[in-house]
Amino acid sequence: MRRLAGLLLAPVLVMGLVSGCGGGSSAATQGLPKVSGAYGDKPKIKVTKGEKPAATLRTTVLRKGTGPKVAKGDLLVADYLGSIYKSGKVFDNSYDRKSPAAFPIGVGKVVPGWDKALVGVQAGSRVLMVLPPKEGYGKKGNPQAGIKGTDSLVFVVDVIASYGKRSSLPAPTAATGLPVDEPKVTGTWGAEPSISVPKGTTPPKKPVVTVLATGAGKPIAKGNLLIVQYKAVSWAGKALSQTWGQSGAQGVPVGAADGQANPFDLLLGKPVGSRVLLALPAQSGANAAKDSVAVVIDVLGQNGTAKQEKSS
Repeated sequence: MRRLAGLLLAPVLVMGLVSGCGGGSSAATQGLPKVSGAYGDKPKIKVTKGEKPAATLRTTVLRKGTGPKVAKGDLLVADYLGSIYKSGKVFDNSYDRKSPAAFPIGVGKVVPGWDKALVGVQAGSRVLMVLPPKEGYGKKGNPQAGIKGTDSLVFVVDVIASYGKRSSLPAPTAATGLPVDEPKVTGTWGAEPSISVPKGTTPPKKPVVTVLATGAGKPIAKGNLLIVQYKAVSWAGKALSQTWGQSGAQGVPVGAADGQANPFDLLLGKPVGSRVLLALPAQSGANAAKDSVAVVIDVLGQNGTAKQEKSS
């Protein structure tokens, strides 16, 4: 099983392609590329021959959703497709991966055009955006994605959901009769917990899952994107990584179709809204008494693709 700390510190895939910074522009569809396909379906984009991209950000809502509005600072969950305006080349999309992406919005963690266009949009919406270079990757472009510094970009985004800094879920029901020989966790639901490993606590030889408090949500399903807050410490009490007070809630896939296991797969079947403790053994050759890992996870939500959410 992949090392937890490494997984948690890895950037969200979409942020590798849409990283940048920066309010809400809207425009009629005139002069914008044509988009075919329903919300949730992989879109097809057609730019009118001879049409030049505008020098400013152009956006339009192709389908208006009825869900809550995305707020600045939320973790946005969405399916998306991005292409280069001039060539039509698709450089990235989530539809083929059959898993949505999650990223902070409105706080400079994505390209400026995304921050400006998506704050205030209602969940369930499909948004078309044309980004000039200054609203995308700027003069440097993104060579890894084949994007030049002069390239305008086209994005179609299906907004699925968003999550604020505070959980809107009810407090879970605390478990009773917890094992004695395990890390100790204190703190209220939704707030940063404290984790301590009493001296002499037996380190795990295999992953151990303990539900500290049971939520009232649906069981976590394979293939979904899980929305979590977490904190991880070593068996020796060393802080490893956390989202509380740092990056905020994070989206992680569970039961991924590529078959690559990760520690969050241990949460499959547990109810959304739960607080869970994972005890993970140290890597081979490491000192189990020092390098085993204790992780507390608050499960804030789960989302399938836009198409799955539409049909549910």
